[in-house]
Amino acid sequence: MSVKKMLLMSGSKYRNTGYLEHCTPWISRFLADYQGKTLAFVPYAGVSRSYDQYEAVVQQALQSLEMNILSVHQSQDPTEIIEQADAIAIGGGNTFCLLNQLYQHALLEPIRTKVKCGTPYFGWSAGANVAGASIMTTNDMPIVYPPSFEALNLFPAQINPHFISGKMQGHNGESREERLNEFLLVNPQAVVYAMPEGTALQIRDHKATALGFDDILRFSGKMDLETISVNSTFNYE
Repeated sequence: MSVKKMLLMSGSKYRNTGYLEHCTPWISRFLADYQGKTLAFVPYAGVSRSYDQYEAVVQQALQSLEMNILSVHQSQDPTEIIEQADAIAIGGGNTFCLLNQLYQHALLEPIRTKVKCGTPYFGWSAGANVAGASIMTTNDMPIVYPPSFEALNLFPAQINPHFISGKMQGHNGESREERLNEFLLVNPQAVVYAMPEGTALQIRDHKATALGFDDILRFSGKMDLETISVNSTFNYE
């Protein structure tokens, strides 16, 4: 029986670290048995840089993995790269752009099938968000219209990356907690994992382990709140 293996990270940076620098030890352990194999990278969340540029940045940041990192945009049929890959990574950026392109290129089901069959998946920011049930708790602006908000649903809950608690000085709009409360009032059966910067969830089958430099918060129902401490493991289904 195949075991689902995922690493979902809040973002690509933590404080003053370089791109994916704080994540690299987690990713290296996660992919310890995959040196010399192929990693399919999905760059579709990128907006301010080209897919070629995004691919190069990720290749440079993850060169210590000693894997062949190939972006799906390099093929006229991105599904082929996904199906032949030994591992899959989805990068951050705009979640609406990412999900729209996943629909446009019909990649949701191939990725979902591969991961359910045991192919390792990791993603940061938008790439973590789309692993959840939907993208309805993203922080991004809807600059494009995907056919649906439904995402990969490999992690059957909502993810809120880059979570910041409270209000910044001078900010008169809603706090992140208030926005999540609005979501849960409309979607009372949902569960949201709020991930501060420098945190990750490592998934193995039906268990998750919190990684990083801060606690992860689990919101459910009418803002029922549970704190998930670093290095703690829990059943998420």
